[in-house]
Amino acid sequence: MSSFAQMKQNRQSQLANLTTELEKTQTVTSYVDDRIWKCERDKSGNGYSVIRFLPPSEGEDLPWVRVWDHGFQGPGGWYIENSLTTLQQNDPVSEYNTSLWNNGTQAGKDQARKQKRRLNYYSNILVVKDPANPENEGEVRIFRYGKKIFDKINDVMNPEFEDESPINPFDFWTGANFKIKVRMVEGFVNYDKSEFDPIAPLAGSDEELQSVWEKQYLLNDFLAADKFKSYGELKAKLNRVLGIGIDDSEDIATPFDESDEPDIPAQASGESTETLSYFQKLANEEY
Repeated sequence: MSSFAQMKQNRQSQLANLTTELEKTQTVTSYVDDRIWKCERDKSGNGYSVIRFLPPSEGEDLPWVRVWDHGFQGPGGWYIENSLTTLQQNDPVSEYNTSLWNNGTQAGKDQARKQKRRLNYYSNILVVKDPANPENEGEVRIFRYGKKIFDKINDVMNPEFEDESPINPFDFWTGANFKIKVRMVEGFVNYDKSEFDPIAPLAGSDEELQSVWEKQYLLNDFLAADKFKSYGELKAKLNRVLGIGIDDSEDIATPFDESDEPDIPAQASGESTETLSYFQKLANEEY
């Protein structure tokens, strides 16, 4: 049978295959990372879990990585992308925010704040207690958190008073469990009551600890080149989302201070097709 005759005979199955592929293009893209754990909250917005921050993975120097990103909506859609400032490179959104900040108008400053960077930390953790999802207990996962929780880590590592001894919460032997206590305060997610337990070893034997350590993830993967688009790609997307162009010749004298507003959590890099309500909910969370 000729190739043409086979094509004619198989055209019904081809239709079915095309329909399947078409359905894939209509499906909302998911950027859920199954490695990342999150404290689940109830209908009132409250949540409770206990985790243990883990030491650096083999070959890595720090038990966390920092990633900046931007997440905002313009007339041309959503801009949800990792910021090249994470890699100490120029980023078109930060540059544009600087020009807005310096244009002398309140509207420019308001838009710059709306489009400011968001800071995320990523660390390996052991899930000690997860009442909402007990199947997670004993599992090594990645925890994404923001400045609020990182400040609590810094507080125990660099205590304010003389009668307090420094604690390395990432240490297997002399670290401490972290109790996550989530509440809704004036419509926002609040972690202020979260706290560290007293110092205690994570497990009874080095063999058990080694087993946990060998299950940890490489956090530097979040800094890999494929997690960031190029400057040109980001600039083109920014122009499309805002419906304007960016003047490269504009004098940027005073950089926009992106630390003057509270942190809000970030969404993963990638083209977003999620709904407006989802991102509005996301913007109301603080870690």
